[in-house]
Amino acid sequence: MSEKSILLVEDNPDDAALTVHALESNKIGNTLVIARDGVEALDYLFCTGPYAERDPKDVPAVVLLDLKLPRIDGLEVLRRIRAEEHTRLLPVVILTSSNEEEDRLKGYALGANSYVRKPVDFDAFIRAAGQLGLYWLLLNQSPPNV
Repeated sequence: MSEKSILLVEDNPDDAALTVHALESNKIGNTLVIARDGVEALDYLFCTGPYAERDPKDVPAVVLLDLKLPRIDGLEVLRRIRAEEHTRLLPVVILTSSNEEEDRLKGYALGANSYVRKPVDFDAFIRAAGQLGLYWLLLNQSPPNV
């Protein structure tokens, strides 16, 4: 299998473009898959709908998950990721503009590995994306078969 992908679950095109730019600026070359809502993210992860032909063993290295998503919100996406055996240990980083303590508590209670508030400052976001990439793609050691 080739280098693992990153799944970005983000409905805001500006935030998605900023994330792409931030990853590229930090020379993070992993394939970036963008899901625009919770349903698309789940279809991708569980190889259903338009992703039915995708290999279910090809799980991303990390999921960057926004909370405020159309159709199915990020917390429900996280709940479903943790409920399935083959995605239960998948690293999930909540990457959101929400600063609500309740969102943070629910995210961790549902099994998020990390909660990162999107900086509104462009340069700070570029640095944060580089740090996320360095940690989750290079330093973190995932469990076997994830």
